[in-house]
Amino acid sequence: MKEDRIEIKDLLLRGIIGINDWERENKQDILINIAMTADLQKAGETDNIDDSVNYRTVTKKVIKHIDMNEPFTVETLAADIAKICLDEPGVIRVRVRVEKPGALRFAKSVGVEIERGAEDFA
Repeated sequence: MKEDRIEIKDLLLRGIIGINDWERENKQDILINIAMTADLQKAGETDNIDDSVNYRTVTKKVIKHIDMNEPFTVETLAADIAKICLDEPGVIRVRVRVEKPGALRFAKSVGVEIERGAEDFA
């Protein structure tokens, strides 16, 4: 099995996330990194986007999800993004990192990183 990767790096969005009252009222920065594992050999041979994973489509779905949902934890958001990616045809596994820049004093960012396969959501 091929283990090629499509990566979306440093997708910076704003949304409601957190457990504190002020976090439930004000949008904050959310930094997302995604690495999707897929077999990209055919796309490389055909030069046809239909033979690949369309990262623009994935990004639009992630943006829409953040606009429409207000999770309490970065863990939930990471799992939701993993599910979105794994729903795309051809995606075998996904690694998702979700960070909240500036969430902790003296820290540039805080976040979680998860890795999932379709079997994790069966």
